[in-house]
Amino acid sequence: MLVWLAEYLVQYHTIFNVISYITVRGVMALLTALLISLWIGPKIIRRLQVLKFGQVIRAEGPESHLSKKGTPTMGGIMILIAIGISVLLWANLANPYIWFSMLILFGYGIVGFVDDYYKVVRKNTDGLIARWKYFWLSAIALVAVFGMYCLGKDTDATRLVVPFFKEIMPQLGLFYIVLSYFVIVGTSNAVNLTDGLDGLAIMPTVLVAGAFALIAWATGNVNFAEYLHIPYIKYSSELVVFCTAIVGAGLGFLWFNTYPAQVFMGDVGSLSLGGALGVVAVLVRQELLLVIMGGVFVVEALSVILQVGSYKLRNKQRIFLMAPIHHHYEKKGWPEPRVIVRFWIISLMLVLIGLVTLKLR
Repeated sequence: MLVWLAEYLVQYHTIFNVISYITVRGVMALLTALLISLWIGPKIIRRLQVLKFGQVIRAEGPESHLSKKGTPTMGGIMILIAIGISVLLWANLANPYIWFSMLILFGYGIVGFVDDYYKVVRKNTDGLIARWKYFWLSAIALVAVFGMYCLGKDTDATRLVVPFFKEIMPQLGLFYIVLSYFVIVGTSNAVNLTDGLDGLAIMPTVLVAGAFALIAWATGNVNFAEYLHIPYIKYSSELVVFCTAIVGAGLGFLWFNTYPAQVFMGDVGSLSLGGALGVVAVLVRQELLLVIMGGVFVVEALSVILQVGSYKLRNKQRIFLMAPIHHHYEKKGWPEPRVIVRFWIISLMLVLIGLVTLKLR
């Protein structure tokens, strides 16, 4: 929005040209989202407390979590508000990639809101019926993916980039739709599974989003794309604003979500943020890099899959003391802050490794 205003005002003073720089708008989007989160956070927490939208704790969970019962949940609303306002202010709204990203972010946010509503208001600990939850997540993803495919069909925007190999970039064709669908829906659910401890999911999300901001900037720059041997995608640079808005909103939320948490993001936050990371990875053609940088999310999801598979196929034998894997370490006696910080450190290391692979090609 401010881009259009600046284009008009530049005729009166060249200083308004600064808003056309993607780096400036990226930084401003981060600061705007951060300040909005810090400003509305206390108000939203108080409102959630008045509405008695408290966290539901499963009886089979770790005993240490019983004290969290009643802590306000659905705090992801503040994240969505902060990202939405920041992106609308600082992004070039003529860019289709912004709208694909916003569709996933807010579409998944609505599904997560309904899921949370069933849990906290209707007292249904399972939330929205699973088949309907995945139906709507799938429908929203397919709408976005089909639009993305039509926009970039048979161009670099539908190639698969393989880390470490600069010459391997096959054209995916219709398989682009299948891969993109699983990346978006899978990442959304992986982040949702990770969101089980105070601040555990939001910090890796911030780190991965920050890394994708750098990648989007390079992908949208002809010279840097050529230098790094990655596809040049003309619309991708505007995703810098979207990613930095996630970073800012995430850090603002962490202010209230750090141990001991004053608020939880709920499915409205975790499903939407996971979907957002997935769609950005698809748009900048770095799905495989997301697996590396988002390794914490991958391991959390795999631990659940392995646990369920083992329970069903091995006569109720379990691999972990409890899944997702962060609960396994709690059951082993690790204090919650130790689990959280160590997972943060691992996430930072994986993000740095992922960024290094861009050069090792």
